Amino acid sequence: MYLIRHAHIYAPEDLGVQDVLVGGEQILKIGRELPVEAAYGVEVIEGEGKYLIPGLIDGHVHILGGGGEGGARTRTPEIMLTDITRGGVTTVVGCLGTDGCTRTMTNLLAKAKGLEEEGISTYVYTGSYQVPVRTLTNSIMDDLILLDRVIGTGEIAISDHRSSQPSREEFAKIVAETRVGGILSAKAGLVNIHMGDGEEGLSFLRYVLEHTQISPANMLPTHINRSIRLMEDGIRYARELGGYIDLTTSSDPDFLEPDEVKASVGLKMALEAGVSPEHITFSSDGQGSLPVFHPDGSFAGLGIGRVTSLYREMRDTVLNEGVPLELALRAVTANPAALLKLERKGRIGEEMDGDLVLLDEKNWEISEVFAKGRLMISEGKVLVKGTFEQ
Repeated sequence: MYLIRHAHIYAPEDLGVQDVLVGGEQILKIGRELPVEAAYGVEVIEGEGKYLIPGLIDGHVHILGGGGEGGARTRTPEIMLTDITRGGVTTVVGCLGTDGCTRTMTNLLAKAKGLEEEGISTYVYTGSYQVPVRTLTNSIMDDLILLDRVIGTGEIAISDHRSSQPSREEFAKIVAETRVGGILSAKAGLVNIHMGDGEEGLSFLRYVLEHTQISPANMLPTHINRSIRLMEDGIRYARELGGYIDLTTSSDPDFLEPDEVKASVGLKMALEAGVSPEHITFSSDGQGSLPVFHPDGSFAGLGIGRVTSLYREMRDTVLNEGVPLELALRAVTANPAALLKLERKGRIGEEMDGDLVLLDEKNWEISEVFAKGRLMISEGKVLVKGTFEQ
């Protein structure tokens, strides 16, 4: 058990300076000047001069690795536990990307189980870029109902030269089957949608909302900040139709693509344009490849996405863009938790999961990370490593 004393809590709402008692994988008590019960082996962590925030949720991580657009040698490696926890992330959703052939659902589920055993909460999407969707049971609905870790479908690629070029009707059927599977399994039933920079923009999502009774909460288009044109289309979609948009944090802020929008800048843009703060999320695209293509579509090179970029962009939203911490935090905590229907995640409250991060108020460095009540990082030093990081 741990007693975090005198920390300034953002839950993400500002709760002021309080104490938090953590034990048995959850938050047991929040209050002022909670007693230290030595008989129960309570370890005290001084939170004075620190912010206490919920553990971050990353809803789009290539936990198996991604890539391959430049051949087999460009397949990025599997993610390690500390690649995640060093960034204050305690919950991830794994997905497949361009390669749904050598990266499979069985591999994805096994990797998710491994990360869960190592200490963090892990879920997955069924499928990859391709349509028809490659699932484990040959049915999106069956995967959602029968496989505990599957909470949605994705990442389905549209408006991109690497997609399967599905029709609007095919896309609508994927969303519909995912929604019903979510209803029957009491899960999110969310479709994670890879947005390319094609002329179609978000027209597929608009088609679903115009021609079906499906809620916009069943669709999350990601990479919205890949260009200013797509960013502006995403803002219109969210503001006018109540849609949700996801901004990708994995990019080099010093070497942005010519038309790319930094995630922290994009969040401020969306808020100033009137998008609801509850309808914006960040995800890292961590461990995925960041390919660069020549104008003719041929492969030019690639980098690799980092989960740690999620915290960086949240911090930059506050420090560089002047967005209040409680609003910036929503994009990486409460908002993805609500969309993904992770009811015990994304907030600091009694009986919520013990996923917590302490930040130094002066330098905004991550000091402590708790995942399911277990102290993973202390005073900036890693305590818990993955199996092959020992």
